[in-house]
Amino acid sequence: MTHAQPPDPGLPELLGSGIRVAPIPHRDPYVDAVLPAGVTRVGDAVEPSPWFDLEHLADHGGDVDVVHLHVGYGRLDAAAMEAWSEALQRQGVPLVVTVHQLHVPGAGSPGPDDASLAAVLSTAEVVLTLTPGAADDIAERYGRTAIVVAHPSVAVADPELGSERGLVGLRVGAPSSVVPEPGALVRAALSGAVSGGGRLRVLVEEAELPALDGEIVDLADAGRLELVTFPAATWTAQLQQLHVAVLPERCGTHSRNVEVCRDVGTRVVAPSCGWFSDQWSEVVPYSHDEQGGVDLVSLTAAIGAALTRPMPRPADRVWRDGQRDAVRQVHADVYAQVAGDRSWS
Repeated sequence: MTHAQPPDPGLPELLGSGIRVAPIPHRDPYVDAVLPAGVTRVGDAVEPSPWFDLEHLADHGGDVDVVHLHVGYGRLDAAAMEAWSEALQRQGVPLVVTVHQLHVPGAGSPGPDDASLAAVLSTAEVVLTLTPGAADDIAERYGRTAIVVAHPSVAVADPELGSERGLVGLRVGAPSSVVPEPGALVRAALSGAVSGGGRLRVLVEEAELPALDGEIVDLADAGRLELVTFPAATWTAQLQQLHVAVLPERCGTHSRNVEVCRDVGTRVVAPSCGWFSDQWSEVVPYSHDEQGGVDLVSLTAAIGAALTRPMPRPADRVWRDGQRDAVRQVHADVYAQVAGDRSWS
């Protein structure tokens, strides 16, 4: 397993100049953060990605040097993903895969998407992932060695925006396969916030408010918690105002919200289903996954424990910028390697 290191000062500032990369998705905060300078991004911001279409691939495979798949393998079944991977191989287009999620949230494990992921990992020239724990899972389940690259910064703290000690935030919406019992999570989070000497703020995106569990609204009306609606564009600011942010999902491998909280200085209480604690040391876990469901007592205790710890400072920008440059250098090296192998094949 390889970890991203700061660039060697003896190397060019960034490799990969002129290499044509088709990222899937075309644009995304993570994709934008890791794409090296000098690389040409090929394609259009269309969803689902046209690069999954075999006719598009046949017509435009010569326009790219590398296809880099980040998300979307769950859109196609295993047979379709295998056919797509084989089409890339026939055209000599190297495939790089970053495993952000080991299976599609809500699909169960193992699920059909596990076979789809296996199909692309079997033909990928290089596999990357974000944490050592995920790399170990990939090695055990799929027999591939993954390069571990840190998740780079995706947010910047607002120096004019304060945070409140003791304020716990939990984002919920309508019941779903990912968060099937939002009311139970709110009750447990409320208990943890109060026992820890704090208070609970339930965050609901404006569009989701009509479908919210009536019990949560009743608790807010009774003054037991604060109910805040927000537009999606203000999500980073909502997280920055908290002492503790609770992640409610029962499935997942990595979380962008963990990285946003690191950037803005908010402690995280995260489910045990993924490798969130590998992402950042300020994560407090609680027991919650698809197999066993949520242990509400452990959630209450985790929130109480998180509130006893001091509020983290926002991430040091010099360090985060250096980390991002190191991650971009790893990507540049990978692209240069696989594109170079293609030119000699």
